[in-house]
Amino acid sequence: MDWPSVPLESVTTDLQAGFACQPTDDLGGIPQLRTNNVSLDGRIDLSGVKRVPANSARIAKYSLRSGDVLFNNTNSPALVGKTAFFDEDGLFLFSNHMTRIRVASEVMEPRYVARYLHWSWSQGTFRTLITQWVNQAAINRNRLSAVQVPLPPLVEQRRIVEILDRADDLRRLRAETDAKANRILPSLFVRMFGDPATNPMRWPLKRIGEVCDVVSGATPKTERPEFWGGGIPWATPKDLSELDGWSLDHTARTLTGGGLTSCSAAMVPEGSVLLSSRAPIGLVAVAGVPMCTNQGFKNLVCGPGLDPWYLFGWCKIRTTYLQSLGRGATFREISKRIVESIELPLPPMQRQRRFRSRLMSLMSIHRARIQSAQRIADLFGVLLSRAFSGSLTASWREAHMDEILQENGYHRLRRRKLV
Repeated sequence: MDWPSVPLESVTTDLQAGFACQPTDDLGGIPQLRTNNVSLDGRIDLSGVKRVPANSARIAKYSLRSGDVLFNNTNSPALVGKTAFFDEDGLFLFSNHMTRIRVASEVMEPRYVARYLHWSWSQGTFRTLITQWVNQAAINRNRLSAVQVPLPPLVEQRRIVEILDRADDLRRLRAETDAKANRILPSLFVRMFGDPATNPMRWPLKRIGEVCDVVSGATPKTERPEFWGGGIPWATPKDLSELDGWSLDHTARTLTGGGLTSCSAAMVPEGSVLLSSRAPIGLVAVAGVPMCTNQGFKNLVCGPGLDPWYLFGWCKIRTTYLQSLGRGATFREISKRIVESIELPLPPMQRQRRFRSRLMSLMSIHRARIQSAQRIADLFGVLLSRAFSGSLTASWREAHMDEILQENGYHRLRRRKLV
């Protein structure tokens, strides 16, 4: 059975953009959902909700109710189109950067619509529909209304949602397990060395500049092609943000020997701790091979009394503290002088090496967990693609053909000449 496609507007009862309003510190204000309250995985995220003043007219026009679909109509170009199904308790409003979609429940399942729109966003479908200016983009109501939505029978839409919800439950359980696993490293560190902020075991304190060489990075001229594409790894903070593990062995860009000598970048040896000192502050990894970095790093080359993996663990736990050391008006950065002045507890080398040994055991588990999570994400992507092409429910459809043909909503839609 081939599904028809229909314009979104033809199966909705309401497409309403929200309103702009400055948030208030008054606890009597009403929660207003904004762009950050729709997560990248298509969920309502109530962390960081702002409250706004609202009169009865605004409440009547802009309130959300369970079963609404919330579409992000204005954001950076990469984020326009994030969508979530709303089923929260209590009174919520929504901003002008969001559109409330209410579907005709006799022909469309709102969870199906939310799933389809969010999947379309992940596939880049809305990129061709946006109007862009400076760093922001938007989809207007007319273009959103005209978005084509595949229309299986209502009973089949519900079956698709049921399958995807079950798969999502498994993904959520896996994410919760991963979150617990991410706490193992801090727990191991504190168990072996105590809280690094309070140093309860009274290890001697040393300034980083006393036990490390602090090496800044640099960038050769990007317009000189002869400086790029050689055999020298050149790391940027993005390499760390996309890193699957704790050791950086490959970088997206490389330098030639001429590129290295053309600027103040310096090679740091394998085992150096790479610490991003700006945009953002606090990303950390251990160099798996000799490499250099851009100016967004303060690289820590450990002396004989400091194991790099101990220093790595300390930096991972003290990320918030490191971020607090950033200075600057345009962008925040930790200077070399500040990094050199940071004090850290220095346990005996034997204990540092024991920590390193245990961390190496965790690293293989960590890598396997990352790879498994990626496989799960890939499989879920395939599941979504099959769901909206019709192949996911093909055998179910054949077994339930009588139920589908008897479905009043589908026949009603045909009578309305929408399909």
